[in-house]
This record gives sequence, C-alpha cells and structure tokens, in this order.
Amino acid sequence: MTDIAVRTLQILDRLGVGDPFEPGGELVSRSPIDGSELGRLRPHSPAEAAEVIGRAHAAFEQWRVVPAPVRGQFVRELGGLLREHKDDLGALVSIEAGKIVSEGLGEVQEMIDICDLALGLSRQLHGLTIATERPGHRMMEQWHPLGVVGVISAFNFPVAVWSWNAALAFVCGDAVVWKPSEKTVLTALACQALATEAARRAGVPEGLSAVLVGDRAVGEVLVDDPRVQLVSATGSTRMGKEVAPRVAARLGRSLLELGGNNAAIIAPSADLDLAVRGIVFSAVGTAGQRCTSLRRIIVHESIKDDLVARLTAAYETLSIGSPLEASTLVGPLIDQPAFEAFGAAVAQAEADGGKLVTGGEQVDVEGGGFYVRPAIVDMPAQTDVVKAETFAPVLYVLTYRDFTDALTLHNDVAQGLSSAIFTLDVREAELFMSVVGSDCGIANVNIGTSGAEIGGAFGGEKETGGGRESGSDAWRSYMRRSTNTINYSTELPLAQGVEFG
Repeated sequence: MTDIAVRTLQILDRLGVGDPFEPGGELVSRSPIDGSELGRLRPHSPAEAAEVIGRAHAAFEQWRVVPAPVRGQFVRELGGLLREHKDDLGALVSIEAGKIVSEGLGEVQEMIDICDLALGLSRQLHGLTIATERPGHRMMEQWHPLGVVGVISAFNFPVAVWSWNAALAFVCGDAVVWKPSEKTVLTALACQALATEAARRAGVPEGLSAVLVGDRAVGEVLVDDPRVQLVSATGSTRMGKEVAPRVAARLGRSLLELGGNNAAIIAPSADLDLAVRGIVFSAVGTAGQRCTSLRRIIVHESIKDDLVARLTAAYETLSIGSPLEASTLVGPLIDQPAFEAFGAAVAQAEADGGKLVTGGEQVDVEGGGFYVRPAIVDMPAQTDVVKAETFAPVLYVLTYRDFTDALTLHNDVAQGLSSAIFTLDVREAELFMSVVGSDCGIANVNIGTSGAEIGGAFGGEKETGGGRESGSDAWRSYMRRSTNTINYSTELPLAQGVEFG
C-alpha cells in the first residue's frame, strides 16, 4: 500500500468513514496523483437505489413540517463539522481529485460559506403580499418545500457542488440523494459521514441525506424516479442533453450546470500585470479542469505580442507535480482519457494552423500520474477545436481589431458559462456587461473567469444549461410556489369584472 493510500485510510477514519475496501467491491477509487488504489466499493443496485430514494421521501414528509429556522440548525451543525475537519477533507479532495492543497482547502471553505448563507436564509424564505383589485381581499405568495432533490456531481468539484445544493435544499425543507462521480466517491462518503453526524446532533429524520455509489445505471434511477422532484446535474453538455429530456418526460424539474468555453477579452487599455495574473490562474487552476476554466483569450492586435510574451514567461515558471506539495501550482489530469484529450486538442489546433507557443507536452513526475505542461496556442481563427470544450489546460489566443468583432468572437460558441474583460475603459466594461455584450451567466471585469463567490447565483446560458445554484435567489429552485387569495369580506367579487349570477 502506497503512502498516499495509507494517508487516505487515516483521513477517512478521522472523518468517520468505514473501511473503503468492501468485500466484493467493484468500483475502484484511484488517486490521479500516482494511480494509488484508495478503495474498492460495492455499487448500489438499481433496486437498492430506489430504496434509498424511498427512505429520503419518507424523511422529507417529516422534515417539511419542521420550521425553517429549526431546519437551519442542521446546516449550522454541518458547517461546524466542516470547520473542524477542514484540513482532512481538503486533503482528501487533493488526493482523490488531484487539486493543489490551497484549492482543496478552498473547496471546503466554499462548503462552510454556503452553510453560513443557508443558515441565514432559513429565516428569510419569504414570499410576497400582492395588490389585489378586489376589495376585502388579500393576495400573497408562499414558498413550500419541494421534495427529494437528486444531485449528480462531477469529479472536478467533488464536495462543493453537493454543498451548494444540499445546504439550500435542507433549509428549504427537502431531502437530498447524491450520486457523485465514480472518480471521487470517497470524498462523497466523507461528506455523508459528516452530514450523518450533523443530523444526529440536530435530530434530523433518518435518510434525509444519502449517497448512491455506482455508475450510469444508478444515476438513471435517480433521474427517472418520480419521487425525485428536482434533479440538479453538473457535468458535460452531452450528459445534460440526456438527463433533461428524461426528467422532462415525467414533468420533473432539472437544474443543469454543464460545459463552459470561457473567454476573456483583453483590451488595449488593460492593466497587463493584472490581466496576466487573472488569466494564468483561470487557465491552469485545477489543471484546466474547471467548468469556469479560461479556454480562450481575445486580445487586441496592438498588445498581443506583449501579452503573449508575458503569459509565456509566466507559464514557464509554473511548478508542476504532486498537488500535496505546497509549492505545486499545477497538479495532474484526472485520468488517461483526459490526458489523451489534451494531446488531441493541441494536435488538432496545430493542424488547423495554430502555433504552439509553449507547453503541450507530458511531464514526468515521480510516482506516475498524468501530468502535462499547460499549453498556449496562437490561433488564426476560431476553429471547431477552439469552439469545443477540452477539459484540460489548453489556452487559445485569438486576435481582434474592433471591439464589436471581439464581442462577436466571444459569443460565437455553444456554451455560455463564464466570461471576463480586462479594460480600463468604462464604456467597454459597461458594454461587455450589457444585453449586447457577453451572453454568459457570469460576466466579470478585471478579474478572471473562475473563482466565483457563493453569494451570487452560479450558472450559465445556452448549452451550459440555464441552471443557477448557490446564492442570490437560487433557493427558489428547491421550493414550490403557492399563490393564495383570502376573502375577508362578505361579498364575492370576481376578478376582471366578471359577472356570474
């Protein structure tokens, strides 16, 4: 057993997770750091998955009548446990997903932050009082718990995405059944262990939070079960196009957070020192495996050479290696298919006339794993490979002369998640954020495309799916609305002046 595997067992023990090597375990968990086997788990059968959903539904029927501020105490307990175990859970994220230490810890901090937000929200799930045309009447809206929420998450944010959904769903009065990526099951089991302890302390109904271990077959049970009122799915656009019709076929709700092909416009007035820092983190953070990773920069021709030279110099200083080393800035790709997709994208870009400026090669790291040097490719045009999302650190450089052309180039992709502009021109900044500017769900000025805070709703348009999670009014996705009219008069006037009788 490798040192990483031993450390994983120790962390899991402290987090309250049982032995990850189960008898008959078919689902193998491996670390992308060196390929170490971390556990062998027995997947749920479709029948077992249905039973888990049934228990969640029964728990929901009890939980929905608990006052929302009382429900908030469950999330408060969960947030406290996350604070207590932040270092261990962050390390487990690094081990299982390959994130560098600060990103692993940052993801757990994001969980803590959303628990804080949800706790406050538990006292603010307010409706509206609406003016009515009928005398002696009052009209209002109320929000009620929705039901069982199914969460399907991807490997790249193995814990934060669950918490965005779960923290809000719990205070909204819902139960949560989580189907994590097969690549990051141990982090999910660790979160569930903490949720179970928080539930015990808060006196929560058993089964309110659950994890399903398995592959596509288990996910299909979650998607197709009519007791699951909302399916919140994070992953590829291809996956979303399969999930959405199946949920719609039973008239359920879906919340989709899918692919991104994020760009930053670099204007002539840009502070290039600031731009370089924002670009590099957005492009190479998590080894380019974020849905908000920067894939394209659209730079004005007058500053292109200067910017590319600065980026090249920055890229050549990047430390690549084990994410458990404090000095590392770029860790491994998640697996071999990701490595092959990286190589194929660089090769296709060159075949399309692109010039490889820096990077693009595999990096040998002691112990194994799929490590690469992040690539910058200068492209003559926005070809098909540029328009496709490659989940790896490939940054394409495109050039513009007129700002209107830059906006057209920016929006000429199927995805619409995150975007940025670096400019000191207030007109360009305002235009970028206007209705004729970026068509993305997130539009930033003088910061990169990744690293969103939980206070704002997170999500995108077009093939990104249109969903919104985390802050702002995203909580409404997890509740149902009831419009109520109360007649306290002795008359029965009808709306719109209708006479009947």
